[in-house]
Order: sequence, then structure tokens, then C-alpha cells
Amino acid sequence: MYTITVGGNLSIIITYKLSPSLHTPMYFFIANFSILELLYVSCTVPEMLSGLLSECKVISFSGCVIQMYCFLLFGGTECYMLAAMAYDRYNAICHPLLYTVIMNERVCIQHIVGSYIIGAANALIHTAFTFSLAFCGSNEIDHFFCDIPPVLELSCQDIWANELVIFVIGGCVLIGSLVVTIISYVEIISKILKLHSVSGRKKTFATCSSHFIVVTVFYGSAVFMYFTPRSSHRIGQNSVVSLMYTVIAPLLNPFIYSLRNKEVKSNMKTIILRQIEYLNYNFRLF
Repeated sequence: MYTITVGGNLSIIITYKLSPSLHTPMYFFIANFSILELLYVSCTVPEMLSGLLSECKVISFSGCVIQMYCFLLFGGTECYMLAAMAYDRYNAICHPLLYTVIMNERVCIQHIVGSYIIGAANALIHTAFTFSLAFCGSNEIDHFFCDIPPVLELSCQDIWANELVIFVIGGCVLIGSLVVTIISYVEIISKILKLHSVSGRKKTFATCSSHFIVVTVFYGSAVFMYFTPRSSHRIGQNSVVSLMYTVIAPLLNPFIYSLRNKEVKSNMKTIILRQIEYLNYNFRLF
């Protein structure tokens, strides 16, 4: 699954880079989202695979700090990049004539940079609060990576302040980006319903439905993990839910966003055929 995730996202990045016809705001966001997904999945899954394949299932304290920060950085960034992508689709569908003016290159870059800044600030706050606690009991994390809830369970201090920070700061990041996404989709659906052409409705729904699937999987599992009472979580449930947004969502993204997109597939096919022709030409010379 990890290999497919990496291969799928890399293929999207390479296809975007080598295809001038895809250099539009929508594909700019998709390519940057693929880069983010590579970073996001690589900060947890390799360590998990290493633990599954070896007897030594250990991570150092500093390694745990770095892993938590990176995971929260890329996770928070993903929230706002999904919101930026929803806003991009809103402008493309609701303001088609002004689309290239509204979503110019400078605005697109600002959305990407802003997403990373919010993600970095969110990660710094949560990581600093988590590891400012005293850990004097068990050192066994009941999870496959250093996530906030399972690490907090190892502290011998009262963690009510940390839970408040998760609820307030995490809530602002998660709910804030979700509100932007929902508003964008409400406007998009309203616009779609006004279309007289049935084929136009189908095409627009197909464009947006893939994004909506990713948003549902990502936000649904994240809300369950961070914003439901710990007493309601059964043994092993946290790990299963975490797999949804750390492994399953990044795995599905290349297929949902791009690999079923005719334009992307066409450009990908052209690049592959071009490389085959180039190799054949070199072999003939040899």
C-alpha cells in the first residue's frame, strides 16, 4: 500500500511537471497536494513497517517528538490545502469567466504557503504542550506512531490543559478549514442544480464528488480520533481509525483525484510512450 501510494503520487507530480497543458490552478493544487501526501504518509508508515518487520519496536524520545511534529504539520497543512482546493473548484464552477483572474499564480502560491504556515503553527503548539508534561510511568505507546492521544496517556500529570488545547486550537484548525470546504460545496451544489444541461450536471458532479470523498474520509476519522471522549474508544479502535487518515486516504488520493481523470491519463500515456520511443531509439543506436 505504501509503495502504491508513493508511486501514484509521484506519477501525478511527474505528469504535471512534464505536461504544459496541465499547468492550470486545479492541477497546480493537485500536484502540490501529491507532494504533501508523500511527506504525510512517509512520516508514519516507514516507522510502522520497520516495527512490523523487526523485533525492535522502539522509537527514541527525540524521534517521537520529531514524528509527532511532522505528522501534525502535514496533517494541519492538508486540512487547509483541501479547503483551498474546494475554494478553487468553487471559483471554477461559480465564476468561470473570472476564474483565471481570481485564481492567478500569486494567489495559488499564497494558498499553498498559508496552508503550511497554519500547519507549522498548529504542530508547534501541540507538540510543545504534549512534551512539556512529565512521563514517569510506562514507556509503551499503544499505537503505531507518536500521535497526541496515546502519548498523553503515558503522562503522570493532569492532562486537562492539553485536552483543552486540542479542543480549542485543533478545533479551530479542523473546523475552520471544514467550514470553508462546506461553504464552497454548498455554493457549488447550488450552482449545479441551476444547470439545465443533464450532461453538464453529471460532469460537474463527477469533478467535485472525488474531492468530497477524500474530505469525508479525512475529516470524519480525524474528528472521531481527536474530538470524541476517550472513554468511548474501544481497544485497538484508535489504530484502526488512524489508519483511515494516515494510510487509506493517501492511498486513495491518486486514484480519486487524477488517475481517473481523462486529461491526466492522456498526458501520462503520452509521457510513457515518449519514454518508450526514446529508449527504443537509444537501443537501435547501440
